[in-house]
Amino acid sequence: MPTDTKQILKEALELPVMERANLADQLLSSLDQPDEHIDALWRKEAEDRVNAYQSGKIKAVSLKEVLSKYSTSTNAQRTAVSVERNALQA
Repeated sequence: MPTDTKQILKEALELPVMERANLADQLLSSLDQPDEHIDALWRKEAEDRVNAYQSGKIKAVSLKEVLSKYSTSTNAQRTAVSVERNALQA
């Protein structure tokens, strides 16, 4: 990470919680630019999944099953992010 970016991050982390949340929202929104090609790909994917479900090629999975599958990996990801943040602050 370039020094300027590290300095910006350091200063951003010192902001009050609501200001950090607002900043994060604005940064994420700046990445979300419409892309018709990507939108078309997602539409096709959604239609293909619905068709596969309706034809019996795939089955529905409960939310509980999905969350249990990813709960361990999500906790590991949170730990990794925390470690990375601590390293940046050092």
